[in-house]
Amino acid sequence: MKFYGKDDCDINLLKSKKVAMLGFGAQGSAHAQNLKDSGIEVIVGLRADSPSKQKALDLGFEVTNIAEAVKASDLIVFMMPDELHQEVFQKEVSPHLNSSHTLVFCHGFSIHFKLVIPPKDVGVIMVAPKGQGKGVRDEFVAGRGIPDLIAIHQENAQNNAKALALAYAAGIGGDRSFIIETSFKDECEMDLFGEQAVLCGGLKSLMLAGFETLIEAGYAPELAYFECLHELKLVIDLFYHNGLEALHKNISNTAEYGMITRGDRIITQESKKAMKEILQEIQNGSFANEFMAEYHNQNPLMLQKRNEARESLAERVGKSLRDKIFNHK
Repeated sequence: MKFYGKDDCDINLLKSKKVAMLGFGAQGSAHAQNLKDSGIEVIVGLRADSPSKQKALDLGFEVTNIAEAVKASDLIVFMMPDELHQEVFQKEVSPHLNSSHTLVFCHGFSIHFKLVIPPKDVGVIMVAPKGQGKGVRDEFVAGRGIPDLIAIHQENAQNNAKALALAYAAGIGGDRSFIIETSFKDECEMDLFGEQAVLCGGLKSLMLAGFETLIEAGYAPELAYFECLHELKLVIDLFYHNGLEALHKNISNTAEYGMITRGDRIITQESKKAMKEILQEIQNGSFANEFMAEYHNQNPLMLQKRNEARESLAERVGKSLRDKIFNHK
């Protein structure tokens, strides 16, 4: 696998172009600010009812509707939620495209699952920082950068897609760390799997199962929250900065012995079997179809689960403790 850095990126390729940032949430605002600070002209394209409009204006960006942003720009960056890409592309982007345009995505979902099918003469690239929007901005301001993935789906008439992807990555600070080339397919499928099986789905279920086990055994909810949710950050930070070996070396001997003798009883071969099933659902497109059906049905399951999370004992206890810890209440 090849790693790219500063010597591989020519940010000047972007300085003669205008970038349209379609969407101004956490990731979109971070990209727009980093690009602007790198000397690149950015215009923000938003729907008329977007709650992000005032934020973009306050940060000094020109804000217009999506169609006008597309017509005025060379690179068009999709930063709205994945489920909106298809509608926005068909109604507000596609009618204004020409062979000089390059579409930029930060996730492979809508291209890989063919929700967006661009004209053959339009460039299509991906630049995906491996971190949340706040981290992308904070690291840039601190003079550092977050590793980026790039991918090339198709070239435009200028045949400079990879050079543009590297230049864009440099513009948001990725060249300060490193850049890896992948494909839309691999980024999309691995990203969805990581979110569902480990980082979000798996982790949330693991934390809540531990919390509930202690509560059902009669332990105080506040103490159960500390043991199964609050202290998780300490372990993750240790692993994040120093790796798996440091996890063994820097926890107590009792914690280490418990980890090596009990962990496989929690995450079993049955767990791995379920992970493989989840990966297959991603690969064969059934998850994408299910997700888009949820969106077109007004997200009833997502809204229900958000409400359940807000009203759960773990959240009510956690909110009280977080107020005491972080707000000194």
